[in-house]
Amino acid sequence: MRIWLILPVSLILLCLFSCSSDERSEADRTFEALAERFLDRHLAACPEEATALGDHRFDSQLTDFSAAGISARTAMYRAYRDSLRAIRVETLSPQHMVDYDIMQRALASRLFELEELREWQWNPLLYSVGEELYMLIARDYAPPEQRMRSLAGRLRAIPKLLEQARRNLNAPPAMHTQTAMLQNEGTIALLEETLPPMLRELPDALRDSLRAARTMAVDALRAYGYWLKRDLISRARGDFRLGADLYERKFAIRLNTRQPPSVLLDEAERRLDLVTAAMYRTALELHAAHLAEMEVPDDTAALIRRALDHLAGQRPNDSTVVETARASLRRAEDFVRAERLVPLPDEPLEIIVMPEFQRGVAVAYCDAPGPLEKNGETFFAIAPTPAGWTDDRRTSFYREYNDHMLLNLIVHEAMPGHFVQLAAANRADAPTLLRSVFPSGVFAEGWATYAEELMTERGFGGPELRLQQLKMYLRLLINAIIDQRIHMHGMSRSDAVRLMMDRGFQEEGEAAVKWSRACLTSVQLSTYFFGNLRINDIRARAERQDGEDFDLRAFHDALLSFGTIDPGYIPVLMKLPDSVPGRPLAEGLSRR
Repeated sequence: MRIWLILPVSLILLCLFSCSSDERSEADRTFEALAERFLDRHLAACPEEATALGDHRFDSQLTDFSAAGISARTAMYRAYRDSLRAIRVETLSPQHMVDYDIMQRALASRLFELEELREWQWNPLLYSVGEELYMLIARDYAPPEQRMRSLAGRLRAIPKLLEQARRNLNAPPAMHTQTAMLQNEGTIALLEETLPPMLRELPDALRDSLRAARTMAVDALRAYGYWLKRDLISRARGDFRLGADLYERKFAIRLNTRQPPSVLLDEAERRLDLVTAAMYRTALELHAAHLAEMEVPDDTAALIRRALDHLAGQRPNDSTVVETARASLRRAEDFVRAERLVPLPDEPLEIIVMPEFQRGVAVAYCDAPGPLEKNGETFFAIAPTPAGWTDDRRTSFYREYNDHMLLNLIVHEAMPGHFVQLAAANRADAPTLLRSVFPSGVFAEGWATYAEELMTERGFGGPELRLQQLKMYLRLLINAIIDQRIHMHGMSRSDAVRLMMDRGFQEEGEAAVKWSRACLTSVQLSTYFFGNLRINDIRARAERQDGEDFDLRAFHDALLSFGTIDPGYIPVLMKLPDSVPGRPLAEGLSRR
């Protein structure tokens, strides 16, 4: 399977520059038709994914997790895999080759999930429906009546889904089960607290139908919650660790790499000292500017902590965090425009207060419309802390997400990070919708973390932001380390938290949340560092090729013009030197 994954990329390298024309060939048309049929079948089988992408044909449905439904999806993906193999990739144009490989990797990923990972048997989070319902409530992609009719259909599908969960789940991990309990309670709160105000504006018949569907769904969710607490938790003896074999295969598929996970782990651990040294130099600068009356500590970590403590004292609170974020966003946008770093989107960016059930993990996130959504708005959600938190926990949260860390987060999520990149991706010209339906998380997170470096490299935020950005780079490294060490090497909670707090200078609350996230997911936490290396490597190649003629704005324009595709394709498409997949990871800490 790994050879099958890599072969099309090698063919791209062999064929790209020998292709004399970008005009569509008969093979291109055949592939486009196959891709269109596949996407239609795929989105029909995964209605929640279609909703998130902006295809609203299936908004009233939920995924079928019955034995027949799982078997049908598996057979569909196998059939399209076989049909795809019948097309000779070397007969396609360069851009079609990229989409061919995206489709091939998407099929491999879905078959891996269904045939080997088999999460429907052990992960109760697969049956949590809060986000699937919230998507229909939060966005005004259609008139309220249309969205509420879809919501009623999805609510009526909940009892069947939860019955499938009861049949499928056996001996899940305790952590996943406990998290599913909390999410189930959050979904009930969403239906009982968030939904009622929307009902008042509906026609009588639709309001009555929706109320009946809500009652049915809430009853089913309460019964399911009771089953989780009284039955499934007593059988929750599964291991949350993925294990070396499954982790390695998932790593290869999700990151589209032939390099073993150990290469990324070694590089992340090697860079810990390099980043700490850069933090020490910045902390000295801050100490001289703001703490000169105090003696400089001999210990490196002590000096860094003192500087971080100074910055943590400059923090928002629940009553000021929204306005602080708005001001920071305006500041970042003004800087990007003045420096001409990237073209700014015409699309609106609406700042909203994060819904209560989503709070407590990060202070902000970017919620862009799906790439298939027409004229959708992007939300930048800002979160006060959850209502039930203690004062100590609230203080710890805002020490971590102080004014300067909040500014860095806005760079990552919005300006010029995810918001700018996703807006550019929605304008990208591609032969099929495959790039939109199966975007590369490696590229998305690689760009956002690169954006953090870019802004501090250009002087944005001064040494205060630079220190917080370096702390975030440490977090990026430690994310990759704990992701792999937890799932492949049995890392304990105490060792992971100690690494995050001692080497990463994280607050205890932040480390505790990250431990849970690392246990509940796998490989995703590695995409940040892996993607960051790839984006920085592409820039280094472009700088080597162009020399004194290197134009940073033009480079960014070109980099973002292909959509959210795997970084491995980009050096070839940009005709950069040394475009060999699987080359050793870039050495050194970029531009430090």
